[in-house]
Amino acid sequence: MKVGSYSTRLVVLRGNSGSGKSTIAAEVRARHGRSIALVAQDNLRREVLRERDVPGGANIGLVDVVARHALGAGFHVIIEGILDADRYAAMLDRLRRDHRGASSFYYLDVPFAETLRRHAERPQACEFGPAEMAGWYRERDLLPGGVERVIPANWTLDDTVRQVMADAGMAC
Repeated sequence: MKVGSYSTRLVVLRGNSGSGKSTIAAEVRARHGRSIALVAQDNLRREVLRERDVPGGANIGLVDVVARHALGAGFHVIIEGILDADRYAAMLDRLRRDHRGASSFYYLDVPFAETLRRHAERPQACEFGPAEMAGWYRERDLLPGGVERVIPANWTLDDTVRQVMADAGMAC
């Protein structure tokens, strides 16, 4: 079922824990202003459902439903999360195919050591540490079909935000 309009934008930010997804999403939203719905996988999975990230988890469908609803209501949507390719690729592919407007997908390619360094600076640094992050880390966990633009670790926040906004046609 088609969703959104030709003027709505779908942006998907994927990458390992500590790669900068939430920071980029928040900055795009801050620069653009209203009309962007932020669909954060961690919020839906951990806070709303209190669910572990497992194959076939309920959060996969919830991410899809929330994004579709927001697009249908005329919002641009940013989905951000680890969004492991094995678990989320099918849902993300259906959403991309069903969205009438432009869709932009990104994978933040950040080495494990750098994710640890960035994690140490985050408010949730005491909630989990290197051992948990090592268990979650997936090197270059790209979606099939070459639909993602790979953002290297050496890009600045400003470089990345400008690129995402330019690709999506969102003036800042």
